[in-house]
Amino acid sequence: MYTLEKTPVSPVISTKSGRLLSIDTLRGFDMLFISGGGTFLVLLENKTGLPWIDWIARQLAHPAWNGFTFYDFIFPLFLFIAGVSLPFSLNKGLAAGLSKADLYRKVFVRMLILIALGILDKNAPVPFFEPSQIRLGSVLGRIGIACFVATLLYLNFSWVKRLWWVAALLLLYYAALYLLPVPGYGAGNLSFEGNLVGWIDRNFLPGRLLQKTYDELGLLTQFPALCLTVLGTIAGDVLRTELPDRKKVAYLLGAGFVSMGMGLVWSLHFPINKHLWSSSFILLTGGMAFTFLAVFYVVIDVWKFQKWTFFFKVIGMNSLTIYLAYRFIDFYHTSNLLFAGLYAPLPEPWHKVFEALGALALVWVFLYILYRQKIFVKI
Repeated sequence: MYTLEKTPVSPVISTKSGRLLSIDTLRGFDMLFISGGGTFLVLLENKTGLPWIDWIARQLAHPAWNGFTFYDFIFPLFLFIAGVSLPFSLNKGLAAGLSKADLYRKVFVRMLILIALGILDKNAPVPFFEPSQIRLGSVLGRIGIACFVATLLYLNFSWVKRLWWVAALLLLYYAALYLLPVPGYGAGNLSFEGNLVGWIDRNFLPGRLLQKTYDELGLLTQFPALCLTVLGTIAGDVLRTELPDRKKVAYLLGAGFVSMGMGLVWSLHFPINKHLWSSSFILLTGGMAFTFLAVFYVVIDVWKFQKWTFFFKVIGMNSLTIYLAYRFIDFYHTSNLLFAGLYAPLPEPWHKVFEALGALALVWVFLYILYRQKIFVKI
């Protein structure tokens, strides 16, 4: 009988080497909201007369400060999925004869490339001669840093010790925000203007800050955010075990429910706040990610209901490509050129809806062509 406590690198070294369709599908589901699906749904608000569609549309906008909507879950889920994939890729590297040092270098270079791409993404055209206007915080940079730290922890600590790392980081972050005084505001101020995150960004993060007084992808929030990727490595280890599928699902669901419960209880004192990446927010979204992964795994890889996954798989296999393509290719303009004549007779408020739907279709066709040609951009 295999257990989850045996090895320092991963719980159990499985003989399975193939990709799990559930991971690619979940990644594609997540990226759908970034690659145009979210915009399409938001534009449907107040147009159909259906309250449930209006509710979904409202879930795809971030709260002004404290609070939670489904859209807050999109980036944390991606960080978590990046962690789920790490045990598969790292153990594949070890099995191929790579040393830990080789893997460190590989992930370190990947981190630097993602940071550079992130700066390009957030600043293009980059104001090279005005460095004060360059935003350093980015989604891609955060992913790169989180994966690098998660790799260091994965290759040197058991899953139990990695959990202790997560607990320590979340508790230290909580203590810092409540105990360290901010000049002019004091300690424990979690307001937009007076929080410690903003003070550190204003004083130690060069360049442009997205929110002017702070940057939600800045310095201090990196520490709680990377915990999601570390939690993902634990989920990846569960999937790699040779335990029965029902036990894998039970572990994932159990971790999900416990994490969500702890996050909701903690939020009574430390509010759920995506802008601050509060510890309660990390536990809530981490728990949701465990739960989503369990559901996708049991439906797709255990029950083998797979025909519906192709649409999402095409997106999930080229997530980096579509993230950057959406920044540099105007799919909406092309959609308007190709399809405006079809929806022109409809009422004016619907034009943007169908333009967004057309852009989403173009994105998918673009990714499908890459998929058929077996072109997958990875770093």
